[in-house]
Amino acid sequence: MTTALLGIIYLAFVSLGLPDGLLGAAWPTMHVSIGANVSLAGVISMIICLGTIVSSLLTVQLVRRLGTGKLTALSVALTAVALFGFSASAEFWQIALWAIPYGLGAGAVDASLNAYVATHYAARHMNWLHCCWGLGAAGGPMIMSWQMGSSAGWPGGYRIVGALQVALVVAITLSIPLWRDQNDAADQDGKHTVPTRRKLLALPGVKLAMAGFLCYCALESACGLWASTFLVLGHGVSAQAAALLASLFYAGITVGRFLSGVLTLRLDGKQLLRLGETIMGIGLVVLMVSPGEASLGLGLVLLGLGCAPIYPQMIQLTPVRFGSQNAQSLMGLQMACAYVGSMAFPPLMGIIVEKVSPILLPVVAAGLLALMTVCLTCCDRRVEAANGGAVHQ
Repeated sequence: MTTALLGIIYLAFVSLGLPDGLLGAAWPTMHVSIGANVSLAGVISMIICLGTIVSSLLTVQLVRRLGTGKLTALSVALTAVALFGFSASAEFWQIALWAIPYGLGAGAVDASLNAYVATHYAARHMNWLHCCWGLGAAGGPMIMSWQMGSSAGWPGGYRIVGALQVALVVAITLSIPLWRDQNDAADQDGKHTVPTRRKLLALPGVKLAMAGFLCYCALESACGLWASTFLVLGHGVSAQAAALLASLFYAGITVGRFLSGVLTLRLDGKQLLRLGETIMGIGLVVLMVSPGEASLGLGLVLLGLGCAPIYPQMIQLTPVRFGSQNAQSLMGLQMACAYVGSMAFPPLMGIIVEKVSPILLPVVAAGLLALMTVCLTCCDRRVEAANGGAVHQ
């Protein structure tokens, strides 16, 4: 039964990843057809992230009221409705409106499932769970590239992904009795007082960990959203080819997370973080110095491979660093902080792209990488000092 439930969680993360790369892949063509400035993609991303922040902060209450299974099904259904709304939109304000339910749906799934897996499953499952997210995130731009080459155009890409989300809603809904069994068992095993946010923030290293989430998600969201525009406006790549090349970033994340799951058998969480940071740096250097399509694609693959272990390991280390009794509540705060990075930075990057140059994308990303590395290193030192020993996965 536990294995079957894990399979459903994997499916839920495929559904979470599917829409994530659509906006960035479609935007070079999409902004022209709806008469919007190129920088307004950041505004759409910001609206989505506002919704995810709200639902992430409410996750503990929502899980207690609905259970994880019902919450997941309802959230994916809300996302599906929003995607069909995107496909029917002809003006910017309509897309901005549909971005609200999309964000609300995504945030609750992310926080609740991450907390559950971090608490109940081994580290390899966390990496493979996010590998499933990567399958969706890589598949979304590929679907969009295919549809942009047909008469359906970018609305067709949103319709197909929306239909796939509906199919996943059906699968998750059918599994609700399985979720209910797991939730009931959890309720019987441990009734504990939910820690206050003040107590959570007072834990050694928590604020630095939250800053690490913010920096990583700012980097990933900026690269995911603006990679196609970086290729089209910065290097003269065609819109269709750029959409396909941009999907290599998510493909790198997907493959890297599968490999990271295997590597957890030999490396601990901190070692995987350092390996990922190093590969990210190499990928960004390649993007800075390489003008050709093949080398740009290589840079995006390396960047994705480096990103792969970062987010899952930060999540997996949450109960290890701060205690399993704090994991669910702290996960909501960390997810909210992560989405602040995802919300705030793409619009800033959009201003840089429009007012300065799209070529600066890897340079700015390198700065975020350096800041993230400092935050996570200092976090581990604070936790080790408080606990009198090293943090191990």
